[in-house]
Amino acid sequence: MGSNGSKNIDGGGLVIFEDVSQAVKAERVLRKSAYEVKLIAPPPKHRMGCDLGIAINLVEKIGIERLLKENDVHFIKILPNLDGTAELVSVVKTTDYGQWTMIKAGNMKLAFEKKTGLIVNTSGGGCPDIPYLHAEMVGKTLKQAPKPSDLGYTLCALMLDRAYEEALTIWNGGN
Repeated sequence: MGSNGSKNIDGGGLVIFEDVSQAVKAERVLRKSAYEVKLIAPPPKHRMGCDLGIAINLVEKIGIERLLKENDVHFIKILPNLDGTAELVSVVKTTDYGQWTMIKAGNMKLAFEKKTGLIVNTSGGGCPDIPYLHAEMVGKTLKQAPKPSDLGYTLCALMLDRAYEEALTIWNGGN
């Protein structure tokens, strides 16, 4: 097992899920057990249910499969990434606007003021929980705002959570 939260996953494995909630649950379970994993958008030819998957080290397949089953995480399959799609789609992008930074994760965006960490806007998505998440976050600092994944249950909430986590990392100087 590797270090928790590693950004570089070697070993070319993909776990494919039918729905977002199971992908999110799997990520939590695996990271808690110190597996190196990364939530990704799988190559289109491997999408079978939701548009999320988890990149894993394929040599750890047996242990990962056992852990997911023990924790009642439902997945479609674990497969090698042997089709030449070595680069998986990145879901997080950062744009610097001088006084502000905008983080885009999937179809969701979060903008914050660099100096204070004040969240000035969230946008994107079409999920029903987005207006609520926007109201709960905008006008609060990154440290005061709730984690979107603690409040929402949709793919949009998950992507806003990814943007929020990246914003926290940037605002804390990369830590």
